Parts: sequence; structure tokens; C-alpha cells
Amino acid sequence: MEGKTKDLARSRHNRRLIVFSVLLALAGSLDAWVFIRRHPTGVLAYALAVLRALPMIGIMADFGLYVAALKDEVMRSIIYQSMLWSIGATLGFTTVWGFLEAFVHIPHLQPLLVMPVFGLFVGVSLFLVARRYE
Repeated sequence: MEGKTKDLARSRHNRRLIVFSVLLALAGSLDAWVFIRRHPTGVLAYALAVLRALPMIGIMADFGLYVAALKDEVMRSIIYQSMLWSIGATLGFTTVWGFLEAFVHIPHLQPLLVMPVFGLFVGVSLFLVARRYE
């Protein structure tokens, strides 16, 4: 029964992830096209910027729903630990980058890149934390 629940949770997660990824690609394409061709200002510019962020927020919410649906406490623990390691690594990375920006004058780290950096750390930490339980 546990395997069935895990597979169902993963299946739902994968479906939602695909939908949000497609929406992210569409929103990014629409934003790029409109901003390059039409140069929107005012409310429309704000709306388009927020539109592009919504699928990313959806991906974060989906991950939370996936973890909440898991019944396997070991898997949940692995995910929680990897998320904590990833938050710490992201905070450390952005802090170091900030000091480098301030004192060595390296290029500015765009805030919209923080989520992909966090995602990279999640992938690495999931692999490393899961290895401890093998």
C-alpha cells in the first residue's frame, strides 16, 4: 500500500511539474517577446513580470504538496534534511557573492537566479543525504 501512495504522490507531482514548467516556458517566451517588441510600461510591465514569476511559485508549492502527500517518514526526513542543507548552502552562496560584489566588484547576482541556485543545491543535497540511508 505504501508503494502505491508514493507512486501516486510522485505521479501527481510529475504532472504538476510538467504543467508549471510549460507555463514557465510560455510566460518567459511571452515576456521576452512583449518586452523586446512592445516595450510595455506601467501596470502591464508589472503584470508581465509577475506573470513570469507565478509558475516558479507554483513549482515551489507543488514540491510542498508532494512532500505533504508522502507517507514514508524516511523519505520525508531525507527531503527535509536536504531542504535545510540547500537553504544553508544558498544563504552561504549568496552571502559570499554579496561580499564579493561589495569588495571585489564582481558582476551583480540577479535575484531571479537564486531559485535555480537553490534547485541545484537541492539536487546535490538530495543525492548526498539519501546516500547516508543506503
